[in-house]
Amino acid sequence: MDIKAIIQKLYDTNDASREELLYLLDNIDDDSKKFLIDKAYKTRYKYFKNTVFIRGLIEISSYCKKDCLYCGLRRSNKNAERYRLDTEDIIECAKRGDKLGYKTIVLQGGEDAFYTDEKMIEIIKVIKKELPTSALTLSIGERSYDSYKKLYEAGADRFLLRHESATKSLYESIHNNESFEERRRCLRDLKEIGFQAGAGFMVGLPNQTNEDLVNDLRFVKELEPAMCGIGPFIPHKYTPLRDCSAGTTEKTVILLAITRLLLPKVLLPATTALASIDSNGRNEGLRAGANVIMPNLSPMSVRKKYSLYNNKAFILDEDAEYRNSIEEKLKEAGFELVVSRGDNPDFV
Repeated sequence: MDIKAIIQKLYDTNDASREELLYLLDNIDDDSKKFLIDKAYKTRYKYFKNTVFIRGLIEISSYCKKDCLYCGLRRSNKNAERYRLDTEDIIECAKRGDKLGYKTIVLQGGEDAFYTDEKMIEIIKVIKKELPTSALTLSIGERSYDSYKKLYEAGADRFLLRHESATKSLYESIHNNESFEERRRCLRDLKEIGFQAGAGFMVGLPNQTNEDLVNDLRFVKELEPAMCGIGPFIPHKYTPLRDCSAGTTEKTVILLAITRLLLPKVLLPATTALASIDSNGRNEGLRAGANVIMPNLSPMSVRKKYSLYNNKAFILDEDAEYRNSIEEKLKEAGFELVVSRGDNPDFV
């Protein structure tokens, strides 16, 4: 097989076979990587020009009932600093974000039973009343079909639930007693209900192979999520995977570029995790096809408590309040910050 021919096929048809994707990942070199990133950027430009959508992230709770082996919020981590924001805190953060020009608010947290359907519906309705032209994204884990439907009917627009790995054995190796099928069921439910649903996966997990990454690529191609969060695995010092190596910028950027070619209209973040392992990681992600960034709106008093992995980026330009700095840095890199909801084109 010819590696550039595979990339060209991806660019022309937005698809490639399992065998072609594996060959690409196994054999990519500097020259073909440059070709891949160029094609991914051209695809991004076709639908989004040089624009970057910005989201205001509010990390609402560091409590979690799950015990995932890679995550600092896992329930077995006795060293974790736990907190949860009340409704007033969340609304205040959202309103502050709106004043700064953020037209999408993202509520993210561990799977915390405190946030019942009733509590979340209250929060959603107040945000949508206070900020009627803004989009609201939730990232609060696995729930029932009925629960998701209630949240959607209350006014939530998007829901991000990364599938983490599309290989059953790998998924189960990092999720204690969690169901691989249940996670996929949730994603199907979210799409059926009408959410702009987001999936996503980690790059560089312990024992992850290129075959596993091909499973992820084929899964997102078949699911066609509106959003896809892809970031490097980063170990946390208080988890069983603390001594494992982190994923790399290079591999993550390659997977971002391939995902952009497979899903040309997808909302694709340049993640905080990517910025955490490489000071230039965000710009590399944007050049490879990413088109979303999510600075932090959470109260300063809780930010370090939301510790998913080691050395999470707390640099000033990850802070929502430094919007002008973010805008200038993006402009220097050749991108334009857009003040809008930033919906997937298929939902406009």
